[in-house]
Amino acid sequence: MRVLVAGSGGQLGRALAATAPAGVTLIAPPEAQFDIANPDVVAAVVADAKADLLVNAAAWTAVDKAEAEEDAALRINATAVGYLATEAARTGARFVQISTDYVFDGCGHSPYAPATAPAPASAYGRTKLAGEQAAMAHHPAALIIRTAWVYAAQGNNFVRTMLRLMAERDEVRVVADQIGTPTHAASLARAIWALDGHSGLFHWTDAGVASWYDFAVAIQEEALNLGLLTRQVPVLPIATSDYPTPARRPAYSVLDKTSSVAITGPARHWRRELVECLREMIP
Repeated sequence: MRVLVAGSGGQLGRALAATAPAGVTLIAPPEAQFDIANPDVVAAVVADAKADLLVNAAAWTAVDKAEAEEDAALRINATAVGYLATEAARTGARFVQISTDYVFDGCGHSPYAPATAPAPASAYGRTKLAGEQAAMAHHPAALIIRTAWVYAAQGNNFVRTMLRLMAERDEVRVVADQIGTPTHAASLARAIWALDGHSGLFHWTDAGVASWYDFAVAIQEEALNLGLLTRQVPVLPIATSDYPTPARRPAYSVLDKTSSVAITGPARHWRRELVECLREMIP
């Protein structure tokens, strides 16, 4: 099977390469050669790849910056998705689009099912929802996977930020009233491989529930156990109102994975996946 990956240099793109099943030929052009916002480039790359599957792991993920630059975020998160989906459909390739818990406003109190009506409360969420709609409009058999709180051993993410701050500061303050599920990029990548061949909308995260504060506490505990940190610092819970940001974050964005785990098998708990990620960082 030939698989073309957009966004191959990001944390999910790298995870897809690391977890690719036997028999997969991965085509992973660098961003400089695969400008997904350029329809002519997309058409040429997709035609040349002759792929059976196209996975879009590229996205505008600067959540706060999107508030001031929504049009720019829309070009990457929606318009470009339309280009990719169109060319995948034209060449007969299956198409996978990755979306986000931010398509929900976070005002709920129970896990969001795929059929729950979206209500994004941020520019980022609006652009990702538009990307879902573009994928389905241009490739009706597309597979769309919503996920949340993705991190990896490489890249810019919460785990790496916490490790840096815990090494540099005498205390760390972390929001405790936003609830979701941390998701290891490798876990998400394995789910993508398992869900390939299906179409429609699915949710995938690791198992369990946490606040960002819970996640930070676990990062410090496990990093100390593994020797990635050499001292313990206080991790202090704060309210969202104590840490204002341009974009509104969902207060509750746990995703209902019932339909996806029926195919993939049970998800591992987020803390087990965190330990696996931290082990990758050991020098």
